[in-house]
Amino acid sequence: MEYTQLGRTGLKVSRLVLGTMNFGPQTDEAGSHAIMDAALDAGVNVFDTANVYGWGENKGRTEEIIGSWFARGAERRDKVVLATKVYGSMHRSAETWPNHDRLSALSIRRAVEASLRRLNTDHIDVYQFHHIDRDTPFEEIWQAVDVLIRQGKILYAASSNFPGYKIAQANETAARRGMVGLVSEQCLYNLAERRAEMEVIPAARDYGLGIIPWSPLGGGLLGGVLRKEREGGGGERSRTGQVAKALADPVLRGRIQAYEELVDKHGLAPGEVALAWLLTRPGVTGPITGPRTAEQLDSALRAAGLELGDELLEELDVIFPGPGPSPEAFAW
Repeated sequence: MEYTQLGRTGLKVSRLVLGTMNFGPQTDEAGSHAIMDAALDAGVNVFDTANVYGWGENKGRTEEIIGSWFARGAERRDKVVLATKVYGSMHRSAETWPNHDRLSALSIRRAVEASLRRLNTDHIDVYQFHHIDRDTPFEEIWQAVDVLIRQGKILYAASSNFPGYKIAQANETAARRGMVGLVSEQCLYNLAERRAEMEVIPAARDYGLGIIPWSPLGGGLLGGVLRKEREGGGGERSRTGQVAKALADPVLRGRIQAYEELVDKHGLAPGEVALAWLLTRPGVTGPITGPRTAEQLDSALRAAGLELGDELLEELDVIFPGPGPSPEAFAW
C-alpha cells in the first residue's frame, strides 16, 4: 500500500481510506471485523466513521463495532489513524433537543465523550465536522477544539461537506488563534460529479488540506450499473433511489454507457477505474471505499495499485469533462 502525508501534517496515511458506513446496517459485526482485519493486513491504516453511522434507532452502532474490534488487541488501535465525525443529532427518534447536535462547544464536548466510549479508545486522531454550522461561530468551535487537543482527546480537526469559503473562514480563524486549523476536507467527488474542482478543492489545496473524496463510485453509477442491469443481476440500485433518478437523465445515462464501453475496451473493471482515477487527481490524499463484503474490499485494493495511462485519462475527460479551472469555470 502506498502512503502519503495528510495535508500539511506529519501524519502518514494510506492512499485508500476504509469507510465504515455499512458496518452495522449492511454488514454484521463479524463481517465488519473481518473486513477491518483484511484492510489492515493490506496496509490500509485510515478508518473513517461518524457518530451517526448505524442510522435511525441504531445511531452509534458503527462506532461500537469498531470499538469491539479494537478490544480484540494485537495493537489494532495503535496501527490505525481513526477518523470520526460530529454534527448530527444522536437522538434515536424524531425528537430533537437543544445542544445535542451541530457544533456548539457543548455539543462537541458531549459528542467527543460519547464517541470515545463507543470506540473504546482514549483519543480520536482526526475529528471531522460533518457539515457546516451556520449558527456557531468558528471562534467557539476552535475554542472547543483547543480544549480537546490540550486534553489529548483529539489530535487534529478536519471538515466534511464544507464549501470553499467555509474552509477559508475556518482556517483564517484558526490562524488568528495560532492553531493548525483544518487538516483535511472530505468532499463529494467522483468522475460523474466534479463540481468540487471549482472551489472546494482549490481552497483545500491553498490551505494545505488533504482531500478525501467520498462516494467515489457515484452511489453505484460508476460501478458497472448498466452492465449489471443488462445481466439481470444487482440491478436493484438502477431501478430505485438516486441511481434510478440519475439514469433517467438521457445525457448522464449516455455518459455512463460510454464509460462502461471504454472501460471494457481496456479490459478493466468500472469501479476500479473510478477509484484509480481519483488517485491521479491533484491534491487527493485517498478516496473512501465503503465495502459491504470482503470481495468489494479486494476490488478497492486492486484499484489502489492500478496505473491509468495518459490515453485512458484523456478519454475519461472527454466523457466526464469537469468544470475546468476557476475562475474560467464560472464564465457562461
